[in-house]
Amino acid sequence: MNKLSIFVFILLLSTTIFGTGTQAQDSLRTLRILTFNVYHGETMKGDFDIDHIANVISKCDPDLVALQEIDVHTNRSKQMNIAAELALRTKMLSYFGQAMVFDGGFYGVAILSKIPAIKVQNHPLPYSQGREPRTALEAYFIMSSGDTIRFVSTHLDNIDKDTDRIKQARELNRIFSTKDIPTILAGDLNAVSESETMNILLENWNKSFTADIPTAPSKNPRIKIDYILYGPTNRWQIKETKVIDERVASDHLPVFSILELIDKY
Repeated sequence: MNKLSIFVFILLLSTTIFGTGTQAQDSLRTLRILTFNVYHGETMKGDFDIDHIANVISKCDPDLVALQEIDVHTNRSKQMNIAAELALRTKMLSYFGQAMVFDGGFYGVAILSKIPAIKVQNHPLPYSQGREPRTALEAYFIMSSGDTIRFVSTHLDNIDKDTDRIKQARELNRIFSTKDIPTILAGDLNAVSESETMNILLENWNKSFTADIPTAPSKNPRIKIDYILYGPTNRWQIKETKVIDERVASDHLPVFSILELIDKY
């Protein structure tokens, strides 16, 4: 292989790993994270404009995306696999975590990623009889720096009282200890910042924001219930966090963060 061929090979290889692209970050340990409750693929116009939702995602150029309210082959979503359709349009890979059988298909959460996961596991969360089942989808990735990180997409109970959310928050803390591996937990937690649910989660996790910018409902946002959390504290540095002002794609606003993995201190 001549020098030109070697250069072309290295250039092509570099585009397949985290930390590359049109908005490449300086550090190979930087991740662009998005969490988005996509309302089973239905926009606020009442249609299933998957292209519109995908464009919102693509504009953020994320490395990892946590998706909630994902329908797979349900009647209400026209038998589409919403996770797969979004992956196709954003040129990412998709992983689905089933929470329940629903309306002729399945319903749950998903993860989109720029590179293949090395391990994926779905974790059912506790819920009360008569309530909607919930789950947390866990995936491991190797960054271009060679570091292994864990990414979790979840969607907690939406009942007014915190009862099931508290159980689910405790289970998340139990399952996903961040002592051994840097982890990002993202999703629609259906809990405001001052709630007992968030107090429990923040025993183990750190929030990627300082201001409680509302995320729902999208047409007139009043409460913050969508989050990107991380742990442990000494392994991540927040570079940027913002709520995307997108009122049509879903009944939730997407949340975007740039996090950098750092050495222990």
